[in-house]
Amino acid sequence: MGNALVVTRKIEQAILVLRGERVMLDVNLAALYGVTTGALNQAVRRNRSRFPTDFMFQLTPAETRVLRSQTVISNDGRGGRRYAPYAFTEQGVAMLSTVLRSPRAIHVNIEIMRTFVRLRAFLAANVQLARRLQYLEKKTDARFKIVFNAIHGLMAPPNEKPKRRIGFVDS
Repeated sequence: MGNALVVTRKIEQAILVLRGERVMLDVNLAALYGVTTGALNQAVRRNRSRFPTDFMFQLTPAETRVLRSQTVISNDGRGGRRYAPYAFTEQGVAMLSTVLRSPRAIHVNIEIMRTFVRLRAFLAANVQLARRLQYLEKKTDARFKIVFNAIHGLMAPPNEKPKRRIGFVDS
């Protein structure tokens, strides 16, 4: 039970949104499957016809820089990657189980699919909640405006705090 929870948390943390798609990077998938990134990408290259562009795509240099700046992927440094990472959509992750034929790959794939389903359900519930809240706002009077504003603040994604400039600040 505890091990499954750890795997689920790792999966949740590894899901990113790139190009409007929820994806997982090859390096994170390789770690979950217990193989090297090179071995995972080699298996994909050997079965390239199973991975059309809506299943998998390679990150652009700009996307790679953004992810490095967010410490999602490691810096180049010694022994770094020669190629930009690959991002796998939910369908691409499902297809990986057909090219990585180990019991661990099957188990991890099942957990990844469950996590994607939970994420979709959570997002759908959030949309329904927003619709209900909007309906209630229209029905109630201005006294509850503060309450609704607070609820909207809790539902909104967290914004990055503006970075303070380094150096002397003249007041």
